[in-house]
Amino acid sequence: MKFQIEDVTVYFPYDYIYPEQYSYMIELKRALDAKGHCLLEMPTGTGKTIALLSLITSYSLSKPETSIKLIYCTRTVHEMEKTLAELKLLHNYQIKHLGPQARLLAIGLSSRKNLCVNPTVLAAENRDSVDAGCRKLTASWVRAMAAENPNVPTCQFFENYERAASAAVLPPGVYTLQDLRVFGKEKGWCPYFLARHMVQFANVVVYSYQYLLDPKVAGIISKEMQKESVVVFDEAHNIDNVCIEALSVSVRRQTLEGATRNLNRISQEIDRFKATDASRLRAEYNRLVEGLALRGNLPITDNWLSNPALPDDILKEAVPGNIRRAEHFLHVLRRLVQYLRGRLDTENVEKESPVSFVASINSHAGIDQKTLKFCYDRLHSLMLTLEITDTDEFLHIQTICDFATLVGTYGRGFSIIIEPFDERMPHIPDPILQLSCHDASLAIKPVFDRFQSVVITSGTLSPIDLYPRLLNFHPVVSRSFTMSLTRDCICPMVLTRGSDQLPVSTKFDMRSDPGVVRNYGKLLLEMVSVVPDGIVCFFVSYSYRDGIINTWNDSGILKEIMQHKLVFIETQDVVETTLALDNYRKACDCGRGAVFFSVARGKVAEGIDFDRHYGRLVIMFGVPFQYTLGKILLARLEYLRDTFQIKEGDFLTFDALRQAAQCVGRVIRSKADYGMMIFADKRYSRHDKRSKLPSWILSHLRDVNLNLSTDMALHIAKEFLRKMAQPYEKIGGSGRKTLLSEEDLEKMGDGGMDEMLY
Repeated sequence: MKFQIEDVTVYFPYDYIYPEQYSYMIELKRALDAKGHCLLEMPTGTGKTIALLSLITSYSLSKPETSIKLIYCTRTVHEMEKTLAELKLLHNYQIKHLGPQARLLAIGLSSRKNLCVNPTVLAAENRDSVDAGCRKLTASWVRAMAAENPNVPTCQFFENYERAASAAVLPPGVYTLQDLRVFGKEKGWCPYFLARHMVQFANVVVYSYQYLLDPKVAGIISKEMQKESVVVFDEAHNIDNVCIEALSVSVRRQTLEGATRNLNRISQEIDRFKATDASRLRAEYNRLVEGLALRGNLPITDNWLSNPALPDDILKEAVPGNIRRAEHFLHVLRRLVQYLRGRLDTENVEKESPVSFVASINSHAGIDQKTLKFCYDRLHSLMLTLEITDTDEFLHIQTICDFATLVGTYGRGFSIIIEPFDERMPHIPDPILQLSCHDASLAIKPVFDRFQSVVITSGTLSPIDLYPRLLNFHPVVSRSFTMSLTRDCICPMVLTRGSDQLPVSTKFDMRSDPGVVRNYGKLLLEMVSVVPDGIVCFFVSYSYRDGIINTWNDSGILKEIMQHKLVFIETQDVVETTLALDNYRKACDCGRGAVFFSVARGKVAEGIDFDRHYGRLVIMFGVPFQYTLGKILLARLEYLRDTFQIKEGDFLTFDALRQAAQCVGRVIRSKADYGMMIFADKRYSRHDKRSKLPSWILSHLRDVNLNLSTDMALHIAKEFLRKMAQPYEKIGGSGRKTLLSEEDLEKMGDGGMDEMLY
């Protein structure tokens, strides 16, 4: 369908549009017009992706003079493929209506592991090894050697791509990762470097969060992006955690041992060069005296990860004299590794600010702050001079230089925390030194400053007013949408007590109470007997889940559950979990029914959909608070309180409830779907906790469902399932319109919108 929003003609590839999609587009357009940032919460399963894509592409078609580029960031490769598939559909629709002028170039960009087509490189098992395998065949010095000696192996695909030079371009169209690989094989060009080159010319780029938020990657991939770009972070409820991880580094004993091995190897290489080609080291020394000007014009294949500090914080000056010579730099690194090894030999937990840590390094190891700042760039320069290709062998020394650069650059917003053992296993010494970032706004600030509009959107952004404070920005639009439904197909309930009227909760002093464990078991047992197909259960942690399952097993509850449905369990092993999920789906498909035990904050809670019969009920056992005695969390809470005036309790509740909402949101993925949500903890009945759930869940949470016991919940579940078994009218009877056609949109004046919806 085709309709107008003010001065923009929107091309939408379906015959009907949901009212909330229409409202979403109006808000999004306001943000684009204002050239500002926005926060939009839209319920899961209401077509958020297609609404975003069709509005932004239509906006740039209606205003050709603006030439907007769309940078769409997703969390996983699977989501990236889904987004590109939607875009393909939209693109075909626009071309049908507008002809060639609607042509655009859209590409997905991922790591070499997902794009490489060279079988010898792909044989490596992990991402770092694939990257190193690629360097071994494509680095400029390897290719220079191959020009003289034909026996030196190179990558045929890359050579063909280089030979094609400016002719190596992608014709307009929408390319998924698979399409890029097929195109590359067909032409004999390297798809990875082709995609990297085409990113700056593409109208739409879809890639992972890290490509914008992690300075090491963003420095290489995203520095060319023009200012007139619209950046979309999809499923961005955890964006603050992504920002924090991008600037945090942890160092263990294994890291230090690996770094020592790396330094010995570098030392041998330096000796070899001194004997064979001393002029190389001398030329590097002279270059460093003049400053780090070399970085701008490296061949694309030699580019290694960029500096871990943010671009504005990197010093634009020459390298300090004491690390210009390669062997002097090695001495500095050896002293640093020795110092860190001494710090890891501790009996107590230590917490320190970067300023005092740098002062301590200076007094004990004689390395000053400026030298630390330049460690990463100096290491990069040295690796290039020594022509080292197997970069995966040098990850440990990279980590140490990462750590040194960050600790030397930032004084606030970070803490150094040294823990002698893991608190869950205090008798096993496993010391770890963490440079932990507490300020999510640091990593995302360059994105907000640089691009004209940043859209942060997800199904769970409540309470929406906390995000601008956490990320330190001012959105021009901040809005949460509800779901327009023809029938009440979501049934949330708060269960506060068992049938024996004993309260249930995962509060620390109650969670191991036999009465609570028994009532949780009875709740699940009652539900598996009446709910068809799939049930998903989320627990607050792996250890709590394992304890509860053991108790249920001993008391025979698990055996009774198994008579109704099969039981599958998520583990921390990805392969096992994938297998369990496949078999869970098979059990639901063949009518046997199944229960899936999962954990909040686990892989399943974040990315797997339990739509249709795969999830008719989600039970959230407890409130998934973080482990509140964790040293890193405590340091972050203290920082948030002092800097942004966010109270500890507020942040912890917000964090727990966005995780809970994320878990239960898995159950409904479209409006024809239906499902129940049970929040099994007496704390959900409190208004201050409950009010932080997304508005689309709250609007269905009726007062009578707020304080239920197991038998009452069972009765409501039976009623709900009976109601849902009636034939479903898609367009909606009962006077509520949830699908709007082109005529409906034309009829809607400014006042007509509300009448249509309610």
